[in-house]
Amino acid sequence: MTISATPTVLDGCLIVRGKVVLTKVPETVVAYPASSGSAFLGASSTSMSSHHIFTLGVLEGFRLMSIFRFKIWWMIPSFGDSGSDVPVETQVLLELKRLVSTMMMLRRRHLKARCTFFFCLCRKDSSGPACQELQKMSSNSALKVNAGETQGTFSHVEDKKVPPHLDWFGWCTWDAFYTRVNPQGIREGLKSYLASCGVDGVKVDIQDVVEALGSAYGGRVMLTKKYQEALEESVLKNFKDNNLICSMSQNTDFFYSSKKSPVARVSEDYMPHVPAIQTSHVAAVAFNSFFQGEIAAVDWDMFQSDHITADFHAAARALGGCAVYVSDKPGKHDFKILKKLVLPDGSILRARYAGHPTHDCLFNDPVTDGKSLLKIWNMNKFSGVLGVFNCQGAGSWNTKIDVGDFKRDTRQDLPLSAHPPVSGHISPLDIESLGNAASETWTGHCAVYAFNSGALYTLPKKGNLKVSLDVLKYEIFTVCPIGNYGENFRFSPIGLLDMYNSGGAVESLKHTDDSSGCSPDDGLLTVTLPGECSLKEIQVLY
Repeated sequence: MTISATPTVLDGCLIVRGKVVLTKVPETVVAYPASSGSAFLGASSTSMSSHHIFTLGVLEGFRLMSIFRFKIWWMIPSFGDSGSDVPVETQVLLELKRLVSTMMMLRRRHLKARCTFFFCLCRKDSSGPACQELQKMSSNSALKVNAGETQGTFSHVEDKKVPPHLDWFGWCTWDAFYTRVNPQGIREGLKSYLASCGVDGVKVDIQDVVEALGSAYGGRVMLTKKYQEALEESVLKNFKDNNLICSMSQNTDFFYSSKKSPVARVSEDYMPHVPAIQTSHVAAVAFNSFFQGEIAAVDWDMFQSDHITADFHAAARALGGCAVYVSDKPGKHDFKILKKLVLPDGSILRARYAGHPTHDCLFNDPVTDGKSLLKIWNMNKFSGVLGVFNCQGAGSWNTKIDVGDFKRDTRQDLPLSAHPPVSGHISPLDIESLGNAASETWTGHCAVYAFNSGALYTLPKKGNLKVSLDVLKYEIFTVCPIGNYGENFRFSPIGLLDMYNSGGAVESLKHTDDSSGCSPDDGLLTVTLPGECSLKEIQVLY
């Protein structure tokens, strides 16, 4: 039987690449073939209107992970197993059926879900004198459905010029001062500063508000597109390194229009005085990065190094593939934590990609289900890095924040429950691209270094280790393929052992028939005792 690549509606089912996605599709919903194996879904009504709501069908038989907007500019994940678990304003929906196949759907903001999928069709400018002309009974192209590995709908982060500031430690004054800054002092400080040196880049906030201004300007989609084009061209013209951070812009209009924007915030703000969202902040960034990290380099927001949760936040940022900057008040720094993130020259050991949740975490709630750990993976040049975090029992997916929490110091009020430790397993298989860091002679065995415990293990590729963590605790594992260099010599460069992301320090690895070396040589595993070791051409003991 030939499976059609074009989505179709057949016998009351929406079928995509031979798989049933929706059941109980009404007869009023029809699929119209489009280009490149895609199709448009259309629907008809018995009455004229500028505002139609159509039932698309029933979603069932899947485990679901939705990434939805809980505020106009921010997203968090939601988990469930039926259409009723898909929130309004879902931007991304990941579906898992029978632990075999996955499918991601990007949905417009007007899609609403309960037990049944609905599509809300609103004609542009559906009020005023033109309302009568815009009223219709049907639409043949209300929703586009496509399937495949590459849709060509986004500008990928690899095709953008990413600014070099991501690799350097930074300081943000926002959380350090809040409203206690004298406005006159700001004006004077800016004038003197800007007079003495140039500005390197800009961060633009509240971008999603553009969608509320589209009336009489071609609609929100067109207005966002024009706005983003103008912003990107201005930054490219005035700042040589394309230094632009887009913030508060987590809607589909921005995702489609972001052609050159190199960096984007992927979470609600870090709020040191709101205890209940310390763990959900880390989890939200990880899940949002699963999608948004393919479009732009991710920005995790700042954190405070002297906060009670600082070690937790620092560890997550160390493997997030993001810039690292703090909002410490002057003189309020924890250098023990900062030295695990920042090298003496001010650079950081930034991982290569946006940190993603591992596959076995995608459909589990790491904040409130009481049993799931959050695992985040990333890659370095010669190793993978895997962070495990216990986000249970210390917060919630808080969608409402008391403004009063900004005015009082509640850092000691963390809602730490008597929650028992949470256990899970880690494996080299958790790191999807690990083979890219291995040599041609790799047999699948790995050196696994645990940052907090200092333990060193060897594991086969399909092996695993049990991990048990208390509330707000973490462990970071550097997972390095063991290379075979000769008949009796196997070697694995682990990196700088006192850094969260130890493997990020390894820049090169080379060997000859009679010697092997890597730079730097702070941490390594060799199965046989080497005859000689040297560091910067100086002989050292192994």
